[in-house]
Amino acid sequence: MTTRTTAAAAATGTTAETIATSAEGTAGSGGRRCGTGGFRQALLEGCGAQRSLGQQRAHRQQWSLGQQRGPGQHGLAPTLDRREQHRQLIRAVLPDMAADTVVSHQSAAVLYGTTLWRTPLDRVCVTRNRRGGGRTRPCTKVHGSPVDSAAELDGLLVTTPARTVVDLALTLPFDAAVVAGDALAGLFGLEAAELGEELARAKGRYGIGQAKQVIAMLDGRSRSIGESLSRTMIHQHALPLPRSQGNVLTPDGRFVGRVDFYYESAGVLCEFDGPTEYGRLLRPGQDLAAAVQRERTRETYLRALGFDVVRWTWDDLVRGRPARHLRSALATRRRRPDGRIEPAPAPEPRGLTVRAL
Repeated sequence: MTTRTTAAAAATGTTAETIATSAEGTAGSGGRRCGTGGFRQALLEGCGAQRSLGQQRAHRQQWSLGQQRGPGQHGLAPTLDRREQHRQLIRAVLPDMAADTVVSHQSAAVLYGTTLWRTPLDRVCVTRNRRGGGRTRPCTKVHGSPVDSAAELDGLLVTTPARTVVDLALTLPFDAAVVAGDALAGLFGLEAAELGEELARAKGRYGIGQAKQVIAMLDGRSRSIGESLSRTMIHQHALPLPRSQGNVLTPDGRFVGRVDFYYESAGVLCEFDGPTEYGRLLRPGQDLAAAVQRERTRETYLRALGFDVVRWTWDDLVRGRPARHLRSALATRRRRPDGRIEPAPAPEPRGLTVRAL
């Protein structure tokens, strides 16, 4: 067994109501129904089995992570419940599967505690170390592809963070893959070389073209779904990608504030505000008017240092509005700002144990 330390901030915990964990039976891989007795009904709620095709599709659309009620209304309680239910579903189906089964794709991402966006969690995704032979069951999706190593997490074998990023880049829609990839790269400090090696191992797999584009887009400094989606919006409008998370300083080195994105040579700073303009620093219980005033004061100071500030909300992002303003700001010639920008420190690595299979 080998141990390595990879990167990032500790995974976000998800406390929520969970489905029952005692049962007469659990889901298996041999075509059996997903659980028995009272637990079976709980699992049905988790995986959508025993429904008509139309009901299953509606169920997946409703519970795809990050999709509830649109991007500006996160629906946090259902999201947390859904993530926790998926963890319980993993625990229910794994015991009846082969010992060398590796949890993979979005199921691995859930176990790592990473951010997901519009990602279906109706089935547990696993990978078997073989070429081909994939299959889909009511509660599981089995992928067949070579796996030479896996992380050990709470007694389960899980694809490594880099492998998980590539698996998701191969299978999820582009935006969803970037959101998950950014989060995993940040949590585990994944470097371009490590991701490139994993991508090379995936040569010939379906979706490799998109996967290369996703990997090229990733930025582990992204701190939210909105920031990741902002970068995909910028990319889709053929604008240069900014750097993420910069500390703006006065000429004598005093800290002014941290910005979400920046183009240092162009003197352009960008802020993703979330649902409300100037609401990026609003915390629960804080007065909105006071928070907005503080943010406006901060923006005035940034402009006084010679920077242009472009900001947008969820609604702006969905409608693609920031692209026009950003294009104009980047095309405008301005004097060199008096302030300077330094990359914000990255979070500490998260430790992980990986073993060869």
